[in-house]
Amino acid sequence: MLLVSGFKRWDGMGEGTTIRTDSFLVCGLGSLGQYCVSVLKEFEVTVNAIEASQVPTWELPEIPELVDRLLIGDCRQPALLEQAGIRQCRAILLVTSDERVNIAAAFVARSLNPNIRLVVRSAQENLNDLLGQQLGNFIAFEATQLAAPSFALAALDSETQGLFTLEKQRLRVLTTRIQANHHWCDRRLLYELNTPNRRLLRHFRATVIPPADSFYQWDPDTRVQAGDTITYIEATDAIGNASMPSSRRRGVFWREIAPTLIWQNLWQKLQHFWRESTQTQRVALLSSVVMFSLFVSGAILYKLQYPDLTLQDALNVSLILVIGGFDNLFGALRVPFAIPWWLHLFSVGMTVAGTLFIGILYATLTERVLAARFQFLKRRPPVPKANHVVLIGLGRVGQRVATLLQEMKQPLVGVHEVALDAGVLPQIPLVTGSIRDTLARVNLETAKSMIIVTDDEVRNLEIALMAQAANSGCNLVVRVFDPVFAENVARLLPAARILRAYALSAAAFAGAAFGENILSLFRLNDRTTLVTEYKIEATDTLNGRLLSEIAYGYGVVPILHQKSTGEPARLMPSDDIRLQIGDRLVVLASLSGLQRVERGNSKAPHWQVHIDKAVSEEAVFEGAGAIARASGCGISSARELMSHLPGIVPILLHKHQAQRLVRELNKLQVFASLLRAS
Repeated sequence: MLLVSGFKRWDGMGEGTTIRTDSFLVCGLGSLGQYCVSVLKEFEVTVNAIEASQVPTWELPEIPELVDRLLIGDCRQPALLEQAGIRQCRAILLVTSDERVNIAAAFVARSLNPNIRLVVRSAQENLNDLLGQQLGNFIAFEATQLAAPSFALAALDSETQGLFTLEKQRLRVLTTRIQANHHWCDRRLLYELNTPNRRLLRHFRATVIPPADSFYQWDPDTRVQAGDTITYIEATDAIGNASMPSSRRRGVFWREIAPTLIWQNLWQKLQHFWRESTQTQRVALLSSVVMFSLFVSGAILYKLQYPDLTLQDALNVSLILVIGGFDNLFGALRVPFAIPWWLHLFSVGMTVAGTLFIGILYATLTERVLAARFQFLKRRPPVPKANHVVLIGLGRVGQRVATLLQEMKQPLVGVHEVALDAGVLPQIPLVTGSIRDTLARVNLETAKSMIIVTDDEVRNLEIALMAQAANSGCNLVVRVFDPVFAENVARLLPAARILRAYALSAAAFAGAAFGENILSLFRLNDRTTLVTEYKIEATDTLNGRLLSEIAYGYGVVPILHQKSTGEPARLMPSDDIRLQIGDRLVVLASLSGLQRVERGNSKAPHWQVHIDKAVSEEAVFEGAGAIARASGCGISSARELMSHLPGIVPILLHKHQAQRLVRELNKLQVFASLLRAS
């Protein structure tokens, strides 16, 4: 182990000095590790690091100045972790490129510090879940999976900026340019765009450059006009059972769906099955219904005709006939027992129908066996002719991007140097070989987008230049690593989207290090926006606050709230909700927003609400309730104010919060206005 010279001395190592409790340890200073250090230092905390060997060059040249203490060695060694101050660290980020090293180091770190937050780079989803249960205070990400949605959405060049799922509900972040014929144009005020399924995020005029951190940088009473650009989040469709594994779908069927099969809706469900099923399934269903009917009918008829037969014997006779056993009962020269001609004829029909059913059953089973046996022989679909996405590089990032594009029903073709296994992305066309040869076979001239995500950024640039020469209108998305190289590529290809996967993911790792649960991320206004989940604790900076105070004070957007009592979660919750211990809150937040929440650095409110008069006693009563809900003041104070009008609400409010209260009071026939506090 080696302490690298030239790095700033860690204040906590000297005997008798005050140890900084807000310190973090990053293990692995590859691309992801360096970006994690850079993001963590924006929170003004102590960051120590462990790297397996000397780093010859830094992707981020400022890293030597940002790291407070760097040790060289194996992060799985307890002595090295002790020397790095593991016992005083709030969190450890294990982000080496070797998952085995990360997981092994997580066990060692937990044994040395039972309270440390473990943030691990790992793509083993099932193992991650098990480790989370065993180790506690543990979260794992795969950097490539976090960044993949940004690549997929960038290629679409559409209004969609982000796409993720909460509580089985799909949410989209969209940016739209208002045209003169838009149904919002000249008809809606901005605050009216907020609904139970939608929240406005950004708004700016055509001639205005929006601020980087621009949540709530708009006036709610502004009227939507042509040329405006509006960004909002909305809940779209619920995620059904189609995306579940088959075993889970069966469990859901017997637990939730089967009890609903009552006579009133059975016919509708059968119609739905008939529309969605294949021809083989339909034939099998009809045959099963016919044969079951014949079996029951035969048992009933034989029981009625021969009362001495037991029910079991009647069922046995019917079963023998329905599976083709006519000769077992009537194969002798003479019929062994007296039987009416019509029942004898019915028995013949049962046997003939049974023979047909057995044939259909064998055919169905044979089809299934052959389909499973020769699945690998299925040919991939042909390359789309036009308006498709060309995906270059099908490593871990590329495969995740391809999966997302498939879910969004986007036509695409994959390009890889070598052939993939038949089971890898079997539903997409695949072209293999050298890049120059493959570009000639993917209909590049008519493609709408190209995503280039190989592990060689120089090669990515070469492919991008070739694609631009072949199709200047193609929307290019290029993966790079080095920030300086990214700037050069951006100047060379100004119309291309240049994305750094590890830079996108580092914000999620850093946010998770502070104890937050990062659910997803996306790019908005060239900045990373995090979908962050909070579980409210007694010492939390959010505890006891109204959602309006959290939203406008910290600059985050609450999109889901669930009470600690276990009630169903609410999307786009009301501003009037006050958080309590155990509540769950999901917000959209930029990195600066997370910093403000972490430090409890809420923006100070500067607005007051002046109340002139109320037109009736009912307005006085209802107005007091509205003031208490929206401002957070006590109900007794609100009633005291409403009984001595005119007056001013005794609590300073944020502008959006105050404007909303004024609107609510005016609806209740309480005349109020907005004042800027001196």
